Amino acid sequence: MTRQRKVILEELCKVRSHPTADQIYEMVRRKLPHISLATVYRNLDVLSEAGSILKLEMGGSQRRYDGDTSDHCHARCTQCGAIADLPALPVSVPKVPEMQAKGFSIQGHRLEFFGLCPSCQESRPQALAQA
Repeated sequence: MTRQRKVILEELCKVRSHPTADQIYEMVRRKLPHISLATVYRNLDVLSEAGSILKLEMGGSQRRYDGDTSDHCHARCTQCGAIADLPALPVSVPKVPEMQAKGFSIQGHRLEFFGLCPSCQESRPQALAQA
């Protein structure tokens, strides 16, 4: 664990906002002013592959990162892009035979929820009234 990797992990674990790599870069630069964005990206990949963080690749938005690796789900606001943690749900996923999966060896799945966050729900009636 390099010093840079440790600081990236510490900063990511401090927040619950599911930041982008650029946002993590800005957070880490306060402690490591000479770190490059490429170094942040590279270390986020290493931490993700090691299972130390989660890489959230949710449809229609920038890749985000989560320092909470516990079993939980996420919901994404389709208007502002905010991401919120949800408790893990007891979802029964059927086993997919390899032939049905076109030769893939299925190793896992991801359940994505999307809709409007509370803030966007509040602003939506105003936006519709002005239209």
